[in-house]
Amino acid sequence: MNLLASMRYLVALNEHKHFGRAAQACHITQPALSNALRALESEFGVVIVKRARVYVGLTHEGERVLATAQRMLRDNEVLLQELRSEAGDPHGRLRMAAVPTAIPMLSRFAAMLQQRHPGIVPAVLSMSSQDLETGLESLSVDLALGYTERMHLPGIKLTAWPQSIEHYFLLRRAKKASADQLRIGKPMTWAVAGKLPLCLLTPDMHNRTIVDQALREAGVPAANASPAIETNSVLTLALAVSVGTVSSVLPGGMVAAVRSHRELEALPLVAPEVRTPIGFMTQEGVRPSRALDAALAFMKTPEWQSQVQQHSGTLGE
Repeated sequence: MNLLASMRYLVALNEHKHFGRAAQACHITQPALSNALRALESEFGVVIVKRARVYVGLTHEGERVLATAQRMLRDNEVLLQELRSEAGDPHGRLRMAAVPTAIPMLSRFAAMLQQRHPGIVPAVLSMSSQDLETGLESLSVDLALGYTERMHLPGIKLTAWPQSIEHYFLLRRAKKASADQLRIGKPMTWAVAGKLPLCLLTPDMHNRTIVDQALREAGVPAANASPAIETNSVLTLALAVSVGTVSSVLPGGMVAAVRSHRELEALPLVAPEVRTPIGFMTQEGVRPSRALDAALAFMKTPEWQSQVQQHSGTLGE
């Protein structure tokens, strides 16, 4: 039995919650995956997977094996990167995730990091805040970009590197297209924004919680705050405004991503003043890989800090 491979199959099963999809992700057949997990159970002398016609979860012992598997796979990746890398030339994968509205910032970070260190292969993932926190806890995410105000995971400690204080804008079609790029208009109150047909993220997203709270503080009745369109895609937020008659509420980092759209305008939202800290996060006390070390060093450079100032928060206004 290949212990490391079996541990990888167990982690995949926990991630996909489905035998067939887990096998597909591991590029093996479903029977091969099931046989490997049974061999793992035989090796440890415990039942790991609850048996049923479909996947229903892990046993208590299985959860303990899973935690060890996650640590083993991460330690293996860290070792591989150390063996394949030379001083100043890191090689290896770096799994990074961000909440949807921070994806433009993370994408820009990944591209600049890869340009500086061609041996690093970044994986950029979009996750809800809850999934992002689960990824940090399970070590399936090396570096997360999200709401640092939510850094309260039971049982683990997180280290944060603050990036920006996000301001919020109403994004809408302009009455007249500008000459070069998206126009930043005059401030609008949340109360006025709440009367417009809005395209917002779905209620399971923390960004939606922030928007809903601001509308409540502005005195917008719950019935009036119901969005015209809901989505879990940040691309939909921008496209719905660009081609339709709805508006949207976006943080500066998202507005910066559509600056080239001359037909749009963004109005700073006020009353209340909503400010949300965004930062990178990792699990504290975990030995960083060479790729993660390089990422942490890059985020402290003036080159990256200049990008953050220009493309998030108040957009350098």
